[in-house]
Amino acid sequence: MLEKEFFTEYGEASQYQIQEVVGKGSYGVVASAECPHTGGKVAIKKMTNVFEHVSDAIRILREIKLLRLLKHPDIVEIKHIMLPPCRKEFKDIYVVFELMESDLHHVLKVNDDLTPQHHQFFLYQLLRGLKFMHSAHVFHRDLKPKNILANADCKIKICDLGLARVSFTDSPSAVFWTDYVATRWYRAPELCGSFYSNYTPAIDMWSVGCIFAEMLTGKPLFPGKNVVHQLELVTDLLGTPSPITLSRIRNEKARKYLSNMRRKEAVPFTHKFPNVDPVALKLLQRLVAFDPKDRPSAEEALADPYFQGLANVDYEPSRQPISKLEFEFERRKLTRDDVRELMYREILEYHPQMLQEYLQGEENINSHFLYPSGVDQFKQEFARLEEHDEDEEERNSPSIQRKYTSLPRERVCSSDDEGGDSVHAQTSSASVVFTPPQTTSTATRLSSQKTTQIDKAKAAATPVKRSACLVRSDSICASRSVGVSSAVS
Repeated sequence: MLEKEFFTEYGEASQYQIQEVVGKGSYGVVASAECPHTGGKVAIKKMTNVFEHVSDAIRILREIKLLRLLKHPDIVEIKHIMLPPCRKEFKDIYVVFELMESDLHHVLKVNDDLTPQHHQFFLYQLLRGLKFMHSAHVFHRDLKPKNILANADCKIKICDLGLARVSFTDSPSAVFWTDYVATRWYRAPELCGSFYSNYTPAIDMWSVGCIFAEMLTGKPLFPGKNVVHQLELVTDLLGTPSPITLSRIRNEKARKYLSNMRRKEAVPFTHKFPNVDPVALKLLQRLVAFDPKDRPSAEEALADPYFQGLANVDYEPSRQPISKLEFEFERRKLTRDDVRELMYREILEYHPQMLQEYLQGEENINSHFLYPSGVDQFKQEFARLEEHDEDEEERNSPSIQRKYTSLPRERVCSSDDEGGDSVHAQTSSASVVFTPPQTTSTATRLSSQKTTQIDKAKAAATPVKRSACLVRSDSICASRSVGVSSAVS
């Protein structure tokens, strides 16, 4: 390794000034940090004992890969991953994310007077990110308000791709999953009853519809207590499925169950959602169609009249499907050392010089030599912050559950955790425990009118502008208010 590269890697920890712990759980710790050179803020996630369980390590590897391959303004971005001190023995990973102040779940909870313009702007960004994701033949599979990060300037980003999967068939619709564990309240009906063996991107579009309805009303649309109750709530609103829809269900038990269900008529959406724009209701009705064939794709939804004056196809990019080679490891049984080596290779994507040497066949690069990595400095900083944070917790009121960044981890379920089935709790994703701010300034309303931009998809172009009231957000910085910018950068 070049001497220049050695000292560059050693100094990478000095790129960030770690400030405070903003979340922690069984997966590790999240701290906010600032880059002294740019003044930008980031979230650094320390994941401990990553390779203790091979299945969890594979999920983390999968998501890190997906976030690298799906670079888009509406999908959370990994800024950097710290180079481990030793290639063959490292256990912890430090991932640097862009910092987002809140998530859509808390935005909807805290703001009881969001305007139709907010709803439209949020939904547009969500669909735009999803269009890009689906064009790559990636299905998120766990969309919900907690998995959509948000800033006070109305910018949102899709996160938590721990359950996402890539389809490598000729058609993105031919995907068979046996491990689907999405949160029940936002789960498409075909997944509640295992109606089909081939699922389509329509499973994500159903979740989008549920999220849209929650924006409009401030309440979950289908808060089922169990799978049966979930289907009851769905059919209470949409009516029992038509004979044509039933004929498409290949699962005999599911088809029989729905056929024997008491006949229900659909409730007019104008009755269920009074005082909501009829154009918005028409789109919502399409998104939550019982039959997945009747739901629009993300691209089709973006062309809906609801987005007239906002949508611009020039800022709604697609991409080529992801190559099979990126996920070749999914087709073989991996040992702990196999996953560690694959993870190291992925980390090198953020260290170009070392990646070049690695690809040139210098297999001994950082294999056993333990050099003073920047990770060592981070370990000391995190240990100090965690000790301080534990002292603070003893003096503070009970924490609330929050999430700021992505990457899978064991779920921390509560009894009302958006319908999370206990049978699924062991393998799904968790909310991060967050200590509330000590000052009231972070909970004040950011109500001044500002001009908001919809970002471009990394390409230079004139952004579309929207006028929207900034939303209140619980800042992750306990000592100061959420910063307000005049545009979404």
